[in-house]
Amino acid sequence: MARKLFLLPILLFIFIEVSAQSTLSVDYIMRDPKWMGTFPSAPSWGEDSNQIFFKYNQENDPADSLYKIELGKPSNIAKVHWPEEKGLAKPLLAYNSDQSLRIYRKDNAIIFEDQKKKTTTTLLTWHEPVSNLRFLADENRIAFNSSGNIYVYDRSTKSVSKSTNISNASKPASPSEPSSSDPGFLEAENLDLLKVVRARKEAQEKSKAYRAAIRESNSEFIYYTQGKNISNLQLSPDEKFATFSIYTPASNQNTIVPNYVDASGYTENLNTRSKVGNKPAKVEIGIYDLTRDTVYFVTTSNLPGIKDLPDYVKDYPEKTWEEKERSVTLSSPIFSPDGKRAIIQVRAFDNKDRWITEVDLTSGELKTLDRQRDEAWIGGPGIGGGFGGGTFGWLPDNQHIYFQSEASGFSHLYLLDVNSGLKKALTSGKYEVFDPFLSKDQKYWYLTTSEVDPGERHFYRMPVMGGTMEKLTSMTGNNEVALSPDEKKLAIIHSYSNKPAELFVQENKVGAKPQQLTAGQSEEFKAYRWRDPQIVKFTAEDGAQVPARLYLPEASKKNGAAVIFVHGAGYLQNVHKWWSSYFREYMFHNLLTDLGYTVLDIDYRASAGYGRDWRTGIYRHMGGKDLSDQVDGAKFLMAEHGVESGKIGIYGGSYGGFITLMALFNHGDIFTSGAALRSVTDWAHYNHGYTANILNTPEDDPIAYRRSSPIYFAEGLKGNLLIAHGMLDVNVHFQDVVRLSQRLIELGKDNWEMAVYPVEDHGFVEPSSWTDEYKRILKLFNTTLLEKKQ
Repeated sequence: MARKLFLLPILLFIFIEVSAQSTLSVDYIMRDPKWMGTFPSAPSWGEDSNQIFFKYNQENDPADSLYKIELGKPSNIAKVHWPEEKGLAKPLLAYNSDQSLRIYRKDNAIIFEDQKKKTTTTLLTWHEPVSNLRFLADENRIAFNSSGNIYVYDRSTKSVSKSTNISNASKPASPSEPSSSDPGFLEAENLDLLKVVRARKEAQEKSKAYRAAIRESNSEFIYYTQGKNISNLQLSPDEKFATFSIYTPASNQNTIVPNYVDASGYTENLNTRSKVGNKPAKVEIGIYDLTRDTVYFVTTSNLPGIKDLPDYVKDYPEKTWEEKERSVTLSSPIFSPDGKRAIIQVRAFDNKDRWITEVDLTSGELKTLDRQRDEAWIGGPGIGGGFGGGTFGWLPDNQHIYFQSEASGFSHLYLLDVNSGLKKALTSGKYEVFDPFLSKDQKYWYLTTSEVDPGERHFYRMPVMGGTMEKLTSMTGNNEVALSPDEKKLAIIHSYSNKPAELFVQENKVGAKPQQLTAGQSEEFKAYRWRDPQIVKFTAEDGAQVPARLYLPEASKKNGAAVIFVHGAGYLQNVHKWWSSYFREYMFHNLLTDLGYTVLDIDYRASAGYGRDWRTGIYRHMGGKDLSDQVDGAKFLMAEHGVESGKIGIYGGSYGGFITLMALFNHGDIFTSGAALRSVTDWAHYNHGYTANILNTPEDDPIAYRRSSPIYFAEGLKGNLLIAHGMLDVNVHFQDVVRLSQRLIELGKDNWEMAVYPVEDHGFVEPSSWTDEYKRILKLFNTTLLEKKQ
């Protein structure tokens, strides 16, 4: 009798464990996402501020199309057909300072519109394609590019003048210069023997030199690029200078990805990226002085710290480090509204410095206005990449420039007085600023921030010189805002953790109530009660508070097992209160939770949204704090949520696949099983732009690569590993897992398997591939984490 009572709890445990079910299945959730409904994106406004355009798919088309809503008729969602859509596009649209006038290109014509008078005029029909239209400081004059030069149209005189004279040919030899070609033996002998022939030859050359000298003295200045192609050609608003860029790419070897399933029936090679350790491209900024008829180039040798060595050199005492000017990239100059000044962003190729400079337009010398140095790497929202971009420009007063910087540890908006050098932070605090822009009257900033919470995004208005920020949006989650042309209304794409995006419209006022315009969820999608995951924080080994999404099963279904999901991209945020770009994984987590699993989704070190220190927490050691955060998350689940030791799995794709490999290779005592999807296995084989930021280069910092690459830790595999990879992956190449599989074979490991997907790139497309992959993941966890107790 005692024995029967003892067995009863065991039998009950087995019954509960195997009977947990879900109305979801992998086949169900991994179908073409159209089953979920249609969700709006990319909102924009009609010119009269009464129409909202957006991408949508109400008619089950192969892809999203352009739709519109007429305000006042919210139920009237209409598809925009091609003739109308084509008419909406105005290539090269440019405005004057108060945006009362605008110009754009239509074919080879320049169209002029007076916004106040509501008139449209064709100013000029040109014989060649035109580009880079813009108003000059004298707004009666309009500059445009054509055939590699700048022209100016004067609205008063209705005349066109050519401002630059640039040719990509080689410069002809000067008449005073000796001929570079030596006569051959026969010609030399002939000239030596025959006086008349020699005299005629000499007379011919003198005549030619005379004619050339006359032409040279009477001709216009021509700048010859010697065959180099120029880009970003622009005229200063005061018409005294033009600037241009010359980009000379470096010769770096690209890699090959074989396509075994090409339609031709033959194996075709896909040419893809090079690997980390690229030689730098060369960027030169030329200044064309239109007054002095001369061209010279911006110089960077006087930048403060241009020869600084990075701190990591101390780890290589045996190596001699040469102190030399570092390679840099330069953005195209941005002229002040009056054209008298120009600013340039300069970024070191080693990613340690970003200089904001003013260029002396008469000499090309740079004056540093702001230097941001980071011994890890320069980055963060609005900072811009190697060729500029980001938040950067002039206020209309010709005195202040604006930019974003992580100087405080979070990316904020700054003003800098170019006369006094005084820098002022317009925003501050432990939050980040995204996509600031000026109002039409240039009296206000509009910006999105995470001030309320790292997991929320709201839209604000703030005086141009700083002051109180007015919060204009109120819905919890993410608010992606498009401001109407008259700046009276907001079109908002809003989503919440368990609610995909919908379109709303709202007055541009604090406290205004948003009105929902779309309702795209299908009845099938709405039939399931999608979870709103808890946002929690747990304490890491170094004391940091790590944010995570937590999915808890019902107590009656709880099986004691857990799955930790690792998001991809490294620098990405997935712990937030809006609909995730990882929506398939989100639905899979609902399925797992239905089956009794506890699921944790962590914004580990290097994730976006938490400032500079979090972003750079993996510098020189990927698989360091980003991995220990997963381990600490597992310990948190065991300590706080009843998860049992030996019943924890981990999975993720891309960067998440990399972390999964590192987890199984280094912490087999914590993680029993893992699925590594499209994973990097050796960082020396990944691309330069991403990897060199974090790990420097393999040639200069091999220590960082050795301790960060899973292939060097494969001998530590104890648990159960699934590797899945698309064979057409041009981001993380299939070669990565081929090399790792050979390593595992040589190590005699037999507790792993690999699934390959012949038609898939890095991001899977086919529902059949998604389904196969996630069935394998579910099977892995069910068979290795839910072993029945005897």
